[in-house]
Amino acid sequence: MHLPSLQKLKIALAAAVTGAALFAIAPVANAGLLVDSANGCPTPSVTNPFAKWGDSNNYFLAPGGAFEAGDPGWTLTGGAKIVSGNEPFKVHAGADSRSLSIPAGGTATSPTLCVGTSDPSIRWFAKQQSLLNLTGVMTVEVRIETSLGLTVWAPIVGAGILNPSWNPSLPGIVEASLLPLFPGEKTPVQFRFRAVTGTWTVDDVYVDPHSRW
Repeated sequence: MHLPSLQKLKIALAAAVTGAALFAIAPVANAGLLVDSANGCPTPSVTNPFAKWGDSNNYFLAPGGAFEAGDPGWTLTGGAKIVSGNEPFKVHAGADSRSLSIPAGGTATSPTLCVGTSDPSIRWFAKQQSLLNLTGVMTVEVRIETSLGLTVWAPIVGAGILNPSWNPSLPGIVEASLLPLFPGEKTPVQFRFRAVTGTWTVDDVYVDPHSRW
């Protein structure tokens, strides 16, 4: 083979490899619903809303997580609705006056928000009502996105609490594998609350973006 032909072959192979690499990462750039709705993962303000209960970790309020007028809306199904009455500790704001009611079979799904990839956690305030006290069940799930733009729901570990009066939940750990779809090791997610039995009232939903419990 003549040298000019060998050089042309090398150039062609390099171009093919480069094209293949670009094709391989294209699904990230063209990711799906959660990436499109995350608005670039802005950095939220953090506070210590659970310090009174021995948890000094930093948290940010999930979008619309106080359920007050003018807040970003959650997607509600099965009779879930915003109602009068706030969690009594007023950890978000003293003037808050509303919360979220989820009857059995209902769901509430948060807007898209961004978390880090190092075991983030979620906490909120809740109480439940049922015909037989302390028999209500509520599940919490996280919706995550793959580099191909596909979304899946995964359970939150350790998030359940049964109490007929307002109390903070246990930390719910997101143990699903999160992909850093944005710079800074951030990834977009959604959270979904589902009342399996009983009627649940939820308020002040907070996320710890980098918790390691």
